Parts: sequence; C-alpha cells; structure tokens
Amino acid sequence: MCGRYVMARSVGDLVAEAEAETDANLELRASWNVAPTSDVPVVLERFVEVPGRGRSQVREIHVARWGLVPAWARDASVGVRAFNARSETVLEKPTFREAVLSRRCAVPVDGYYEWKAGPGKVRRPFYVSRTDGSPIFFAGLYEWWRDPAKAEGDPERWLLSTSILTVAAPPAASAEPVLRELAELHDRLPLPLSPDAMAAWLDPARRDAGTLVALATEQAYAAAADWMLSEAHPAVGNVRNDGEYLLRPGPEDVQAAAVPVEDVLF
Repeated sequence: MCGRYVMARSVGDLVAEAEAETDANLELRASWNVAPTSDVPVVLERFVEVPGRGRSQVREIHVARWGLVPAWARDASVGVRAFNARSETVLEKPTFREAVLSRRCAVPVDGYYEWKAGPGKVRRPFYVSRTDGSPIFFAGLYEWWRDPAKAEGDPERWLLSTSILTVAAPPAASAEPVLRELAELHDRLPLPLSPDAMAAWLDPARRDAGTLVALATEQAYAAAADWMLSEAHPAVGNVRNDGEYLLRPGPEDVQAAAVPVEDVLF
C-alpha cells in the first residue's frame, strides 16, 4: 500500500521531469511526510482548444486532495477511506470504476514510507526511492466533486481529488534483490509507471481501462527494479512530524525504530 510519502521537489523540477505544463501560480509545499487528505500534485492529460492549433492533447500538473471523492458522494469524507485503490478490483468498485475509464493520472513522489513487520506488534519504518534520485510516478485516478453546500460562484465549490493504485508485492523468489526486499516489506506495492506505461495510462482518448490496468500491472515489477530501501526515522509514524531528517536517522534512531503498531498515526 502507500499511506505516506515524500514530495519535496520544486514546481520547475517536477514540470521538467513530467514533461508537463502548469499554471504559473501553482504552489507546492515541500513535505517529507505527506499523508492522506493532504494536497498533492498529479499529472494528467486532457484535450483543450489551443488558438491556432485547434483541439490538442495537453499534459498538465494540478494539485489534488489525496483521497478520491467520487462525483456521487454526499460529502468529501468518503476520500479518507479511498487514498489507495487495488488494481485487482478498481474496475468493479463503485468509488473507482468511473474514474478508471477516463480520469487516470500519475502521482509523482520522491519516495514513500512503509513499515516492516517485526516480532510481536512492532514495525520498523523504511523509505523506498529510486537509486538515481528521480521521482517515481504512481498510477492514479482523479475525480471532480461538487460541494452542494457551497454557492455557485464559490471558487472552492469544486474539489479535485486523487487515489493511488496498488498491486500485489513481488514474489519472494524474485531475481532482483530489491524486489525480494519489497516482498518482505509489505504484501502490497504502489503501482509505478514506466515512461511508456505512463503515456498509455494518461491518454484521455483511451477507454479500454481493463487493458490499461493489465499493461500497468505487468510492467510494475520491472519499473520497481531500480528502487532502493533505507531505514527511516521512527518519527515518521506521526503525521505532525515533517522534515528531511526523517530520511536520515542516526544510529540511535535506527536502534529505536521499532514502534508498536498502534503508535503509527496515519
């Protein structure tokens, strides 16, 4: 699964990495402990009318709330339980089945946290990132939800929200050492996209959602083969803690990193 991650890049860097466009006023707050219900960047493609060029397909970066709120929801609290979507059931679940048809996106992250189960009821936090420091783009979905409690002209009447897809963890007998490590870390894996898979996943003209989900899941382990795992600071378990120090625990922090499951705050 993916319940906490890092996104500390500047807007300019993210635009370059995603090969996308964005509004000049877009602001991103650097965070080393992004949690569900936070505002996060998403990469999506849509058709727009461009003067002199007609209808063109454009890749853009927007800010969305992490936790998908479907259009039929009575209130935004639905998103609290929909920050991840299982790839195996995303075509069937009412919360996600409309979005996967035509509102697919990519969620860029610097890396994400996962807690490894230990003896008894303890878990140790690890940080998962790419070896070259480049961002990871997770397969995601997005939705627009209209708040019925807000007036017609209220700029906050419409909420853009997102969810990250997950797949089963790699087999324990995988040839790549990092895939074996990921298998030991958790039984789920946020679904990464290679550049080719991302291009297909974002294409708004494609309605063959089943094929796209299959293509994305088939390349997931290959896309994760250049990841690495490192110990994270135990303070990451509390969403109120934020800072680059969470990625660089000292020896004494690693020794004390095993925390009771009930103490990890999401």
